[in-house]
Amino acid sequence: MPYSYSTDVLGRTMKRQVLLFVSVLCLRSALSQVSYSIPEEMAKGSLVGNIAQDLGLDVKRLLVGKARIHTGDNAEYIELNRERGLLVIKEKIDREALCAQTTPCALHFQIALENPIEIFPVTVEITDINDNAPVFKKEERRFEISESAVVGSKFMLDKAIDPDIGLNGLQSYTLKSSENFVLKMHSQSDGGKKVEMILQKPLDREKQEFASLLLTAVDGGDPQRSGTMQIHITVLDVNDNAPVFTQNVYKASVKEDSVKGTLITKVSASDADKGSNGEISYVIGSSVGIIPNLFAVNENGNLFLNGPIDYEKAKKYEIDIEAVDSGGLSDSSKVIVDVGDVNDNSPIINIISSSHAIGEDSLLSTVVAVMSVNDHDSDNNGKVQCAIDRNIPFSITSSVSNFYSIVTNGNLDRERSFQYNITVTCSDEGVPSLSSSVTLTLQISDVNDNAPVFERSSYEAYIVENNTPGVSIFTVKAADADWNQNARVSYILEDSSVNGVPVSSYVSVSADSGVIHAVRSFDYEQIKDFQFLVKAQDGGSPPLGSNVTVKILIQDQNDNPPQVLYPVQTGGSVVAEMVPRSADVGYLVTKVVAVDVDSGQNAWLSYKLQKATDRALFEVGLQNGEIRTIRQVNDKDAVKQRLTVIVEDNGQPSRSATVIVNVAVADSFPEVLSEFTDLIHDKEYNDNLTFYLVLALAVVSFLFITCVVVIISVKIYRWRQSRILYQSNLPVIPYYPPRYSDTLGTGTLQHVYNYEVCRTTDSRKSDCKFGRAGSQNVLIMDPSSTGTMQRIQSEKSILDEPDSPLEVRP
Repeated sequence: MPYSYSTDVLGRTMKRQVLLFVSVLCLRSALSQVSYSIPEEMAKGSLVGNIAQDLGLDVKRLLVGKARIHTGDNAEYIELNRERGLLVIKEKIDREALCAQTTPCALHFQIALENPIEIFPVTVEITDINDNAPVFKKEERRFEISESAVVGSKFMLDKAIDPDIGLNGLQSYTLKSSENFVLKMHSQSDGGKKVEMILQKPLDREKQEFASLLLTAVDGGDPQRSGTMQIHITVLDVNDNAPVFTQNVYKASVKEDSVKGTLITKVSASDADKGSNGEISYVIGSSVGIIPNLFAVNENGNLFLNGPIDYEKAKKYEIDIEAVDSGGLSDSSKVIVDVGDVNDNSPIINIISSSHAIGEDSLLSTVVAVMSVNDHDSDNNGKVQCAIDRNIPFSITSSVSNFYSIVTNGNLDRERSFQYNITVTCSDEGVPSLSSSVTLTLQISDVNDNAPVFERSSYEAYIVENNTPGVSIFTVKAADADWNQNARVSYILEDSSVNGVPVSSYVSVSADSGVIHAVRSFDYEQIKDFQFLVKAQDGGSPPLGSNVTVKILIQDQNDNPPQVLYPVQTGGSVVAEMVPRSADVGYLVTKVVAVDVDSGQNAWLSYKLQKATDRALFEVGLQNGEIRTIRQVNDKDAVKQRLTVIVEDNGQPSRSATVIVNVAVADSFPEVLSEFTDLIHDKEYNDNLTFYLVLALAVVSFLFITCVVVIISVKIYRWRQSRILYQSNLPVIPYYPPRYSDTLGTGTLQHVYNYEVCRTTDSRKSDCKFGRAGSQNVLIMDPSSTGTMQRIQSEKSILDEPDSPLEVRP
C-alpha cells in the first residue's frame, strides 16, 4: 500500500486557482511611484497597465516629453506605448529565470520625460504560476542496506527541484510499493523540504534481496504537477550501525573574493562499526541550484570552495552533507555558509537625460543632465557619493536616492569658455574605495552680450594736402568677442559737420573693412585738421555698437611761392629808393617784405641778391630782407642802381619770387629826374605790351563764348531727345558727367581740373563741384606819373567762392 505525506492536508483537498490581478499604487508627491503586479509567462503585447492614467498625465505629455523607459543595466521586458499611454509586455517573462527563488520578484525601471525633465519610478511585481513540475536530479537511486539495519534507520533521499515558489512549489512526497519503509519530511529554513526514508520493518535478505520503490514529488499547483525517481534497494548482511554526525548544523563564513580551494569548514561523523563497515565517506547531497559547482567535500570531511561566489547573487548557502559508510548506512548534516561582502563592484552611472547645448544667459540652477547611480555592494560598500570639478560653474545635486542632477551654479560666458567637459566621478565608501566616471560635453550657445571694441580709444591719421579724391587715409579696426553673426562688425560714419559742412563731404568709411577714404582734395591753408566719429556695430539682435573719435591732420605741402608785399611792383610807374651820397656803411636803404602762406619750414624765407648794378655797394640780409650799404657811397657811384632780389622758401622743392628794387644815389630830386628819364621812356614798350595782352584776352573770350554756345546746344539737343523718349514711355536715365575743379581758392592751381566721381561702398551722398577760372592780379601803370616819383600799388581783384574762402595772412 503506498504511503504519502503532505504538510498541508487542507491544501490537497481544495482546488487552487491562480488569480491574475493588477494592483496600482500611484503616489503623487515629489516623485510619483506606480506599482503593478502581473503573472509570469504573459504573451508578448499583453497589457500591464495604463501608465498615463495612473500617473495623472495627458497622453500628449508623453509624446511631447519623448517619454521612454530607462531600465539601467536590466534587460527590457516592458515597453511603453506613447500613443496610448500603456505599458505592454515586450518579451515573455520567466520568473524563475529572472529571480530564481527570490521573493518578491519585481522589475524596477523609470519613466523619463523631457521639457521639463521628470522621472517616475515604476515597479512591476512578477507573480508565479505553476509552469514547472518537480524534477529529481537523478532518475534512480540505489541503496545497499544491511539486513541487520534496525527499525528507525534513516536513508537520505535526493530532493526534487521545483523552480516555482509558494503553493506552486514542491509540497509533498509519496513512496509506493513499500512495506518496510516510510517517508518523513523536514521543512528547511530556505523553503526546501528534506525527505528521509525510514526503515519501519526489518529487512530479510532471504525473503527479498532486491526491492524497487517509486518516489513521487508533488507540487500544490492547479493543475498539479509531479516528478518521480526510482529507488533500487539491495539488502546486505551485517552492517547494523549508521554514521552519526557530531553536529546537526555547522556554520561557517567565507569572503566573496576567496579563491578556489579555500577551506570553509570541517564536518565529522563517526560509525560504531569496525572494519570496512566503519569506513565513512562524505558527499554533498542533492541541492537546488549550483551548490555542487561551488563547493566540494573531501574524504576527510573538509568543505572547501570549488568555484567563484558572489555576494550580490547569494548572501548565504545551505549545504547538505551526507556521511555514508561502506554498508550504505548514512547520516546527514547541514552546513550554513555566510558570504562576506567585499567592495568588488564599482558604481554604475547611467545618463537618463542630458542637454547638448545651453545659452550663456541661462539662469542659475538650470538642469543640464539627469543620471542614476547604482552600486551592487551592500552597507558602506554600496553607499555612493558623486562630485564634479569645482573649477567649472556646475554642481551636482541629489533629490531622490540614486538619482542625481547636474545644474548650473554660476554665470556662463561663451567668450570665456565655449565648451565644458563635465566629468562626474562617483565613489563608494568601501575600503579601498571604487569609483566610476563619465564625461559630458556641453556647448555654450552665444548671446549678443559684447559690443565691438576698437583697438584704440582714439585715432589720429595724417594726409598730405592736394591729395587725390578717393585715396585711402587710414583704417579703423574693432573686434567683437561674440561669435558668428553677433561678431560681424560693420563701420558707420556718424553724422556731424566740419565748418558747417557735413563730414560725409570730407571722408567716407567702408562698412566692411573700416577703411577711411578722402572724398575731396584738402588744402592745408584752408583747414588744418578735423575730427569725426566712427561707429562699429555688430550683427546681433538687438545690435550693439561703440564709437571712436578719428582726428585727421592735414600736412602742409610746399605749394605756394613767397609773395612780395613790399616794395610793390607797379605796371608803369617807376618806384625807387633814394640813398644820399653821404650815407655811411650799413645805411638802411629799404626792406623787402614777403610772406608765404605755407607753414613750417615751407614758410621759412631767405633773401638773396641775385643781380645788382654794383654788387660792392649793397647787400641783402639773408633772414630779414634788409638792403644796406656795405661801403661808403662816393661821387663815382652811378645815380641809377637796379637791384634784383630773390626770395626763396625752405620747402622741397623750393619756391621763389623775384622783386626789382630801384635805388637812386643822389642828394637832390632834379638829379634823380634826369637819370630816370630812360625809365619813363620805357612806358612806350609797356603800352605795346598792353595792346598784345588785350588782344590775347579778346581771343580767349571769343573761344570761351564759342565753347559755352556749343555746350548749351548739346544740352538742348539731349534735353529734346530725353523728352522724345519720355513721351514714348521708354525708361530713360539721364547721365550728367561730373566736373571737378580745385575750389579752395588758394591760387596754387592755375588751371581747371576735372575729376571723376569717387565713392566708397557705403557712401550715401555725393558732391559735384564746378570749377571756374582763377582770379588774376592786374598791375596798372599810371602813364601820367612822369613828373614825380610815386609808389602805386595795384589792386588785386579777388573772386571768393562760398565754400573756399581765401585767408589773408600777414
